[in-house]
Amino acid sequence: MDGYMGKILRVDLTSREITEEPLNPKLARDYIGGNGFGVRIIYDEVSPSVDPLGPENKIVFATGPVTATKYPGGRYQVCFKSPLTGILCDASSGGYWATDFKRAGYDAMIIQGASSNPVYLWIHDGKLEFRDASHLWGQDALEVQDSIIEEIGDKKACVACIGQAGEKQVRYSCIINDEGRALGRGGSGAVLGSKKLKGIAVRGTGTVPIHDPETYTALCKQIGKLNATSPAMALHREYGSSQWLDTCWHTGDIPIKNWQIGLWEEGCKNLGGMKMKETILVPHKGCYRCTMGCTRWVRIEEGPYKMEGPGPEYETLASLGALCCVDNLNAVAFANDLCNRYGIDTISTGACIAFAMEAYEKGVITQEDTGGIELKWGDDKAMIAMVHQIGKQEKLGVILGQGVKRAAEKLGKDSWEYAPHVKGLETPMHDPRAFFSLGPVYAAGPRGACHVHGFTAPWEGVPDPLPDWDLMGTYDHFVSEGKGKLVKLSQNYTAIVNSMVACYFMSFVTKPSDFAPVLTAATGTEYTPQSLLKVGERIMALHRAYNNRCGISRKDDVFVPRQLEPLNEGGNAGKVPDMNIMLDEFYRESGWTPDGKPSRETLESLGLEGVAEDLYGPKGN
Repeated sequence: MDGYMGKILRVDLTSREITEEPLNPKLARDYIGGNGFGVRIIYDEVSPSVDPLGPENKIVFATGPVTATKYPGGRYQVCFKSPLTGILCDASSGGYWATDFKRAGYDAMIIQGASSNPVYLWIHDGKLEFRDASHLWGQDALEVQDSIIEEIGDKKACVACIGQAGEKQVRYSCIINDEGRALGRGGSGAVLGSKKLKGIAVRGTGTVPIHDPETYTALCKQIGKLNATSPAMALHREYGSSQWLDTCWHTGDIPIKNWQIGLWEEGCKNLGGMKMKETILVPHKGCYRCTMGCTRWVRIEEGPYKMEGPGPEYETLASLGALCCVDNLNAVAFANDLCNRYGIDTISTGACIAFAMEAYEKGVITQEDTGGIELKWGDDKAMIAMVHQIGKQEKLGVILGQGVKRAAEKLGKDSWEYAPHVKGLETPMHDPRAFFSLGPVYAAGPRGACHVHGFTAPWEGVPDPLPDWDLMGTYDHFVSEGKGKLVKLSQNYTAIVNSMVACYFMSFVTKPSDFAPVLTAATGTEYTPQSLLKVGERIMALHRAYNNRCGISRKDDVFVPRQLEPLNEGGNAGKVPDMNIMLDEFYRESGWTPDGKPSRETLESLGLEGVAEDLYGPKGN
């Protein structure tokens, strides 16, 4: 199959059985790869009633047709039922792991069951070995990568693994690959920890067959050049995503002090990309064939936060920095390194610590809970201590490691009101009070509050943001009416990006009419912008249908009170989105019922007749 290796690897950790299954051409055509593959496989094979930390849960690793080719960037997706949210979750990571996994001969891997003792997998050019990992249990995620590579004796191998937090099944622990790249959200690390799977090493030397190599090469060069030279991404190339703190502090988009204040100019600038470049940034390679190079690498040469390694991106700087009122860049970079080593999601970690700081301020948490730490706003040492407690599952970290939703339920005293999340997933670091369309993006997001399933902020205020799909006109940041189509199309677009699997940042300067010819040249399947729209709709509807079967409906598409409180200062002072208006529009545009369920007609129009029967029963009944 052009664009694919043509095989799915299935690994049963309980029986140690390994099977190879042919890739179904219809699955490839209808879902492309990556996230599409994962959502379809989980829907078909994992019951909504399964315990996310039980052996019956499965986790799918999937690449796409552009992976390991001349297309810039090397990403992969994982899909699983989340131990943090209890619904279907996906996560994405870059680097080089995906390239070697696909070149080893596979488009996807389904991991099921659970080992009785710690193991890791060694996958190389069509072969898989189970290796004992008992001696690696307890190592952090960066140490274990070095240990495994030394053990297998191939310095070109890539490793995806968990740290101590995954072993201890922290509900937002994550898988780390290629130094500090993270499959950040939803608890993929806890799923591997529950299966006693410490890591997966990969090495591949195969090549991906391309349908029309000449056309494909030219298109990849064109997209690579666009991302290397586009003025729209100039700051991102120079400063990485951290430039958002330098350029957007005045808009009110950056959450500060657990979403309580809207203006913190000096603090944001102290954490921003310009300050990083002036002080601790050092040159480092980007992801596979990347032409943007936004990856950060930092070196702190002295002091209590001495370290060298992957630097913090925007979400980390905002969550562990601005959200906690910590403006010490070195401290946040050090905390980021700790999160990489423990293997925990920086967004959820920062959100939990900021929540705890407010609970401490209100007297809900005491020094007895924290082990003597004064958990005060802006205290970098206290923030670092909480990262350790979460990663090690000690003291207050035991509660915080369950996520803000469960922590608030445990602490009581109305603490749920200032525990920002949607469906248990901590809210990312962009404020829907600054860009109203982010409200339904978060509220109805397929995995909970999420900014990479339809990040609409760059589309607001821009004329004709997506003409390929007839998204015309200009959308005002502070208007609730008319945002339904914007949100729907942005989510469908992201579903395509995450199924190719392409870099989300690069999608800021590309569009469906760029992707369609790339996929056509790669696979030989004739794609158009309109057929891609249908694929995106299919993936989003299937993901939502699974979550509906987990009990999710409109009642869950909500924010906690804190996130809809008007602020007194900043670019979004006094602004609050009308969620009812936007959700009504979004459901209607998506072909969902007013209660937030894809209608029978919508599902059938997308070729999901079996899913329609799952939700509504046999037709005619």
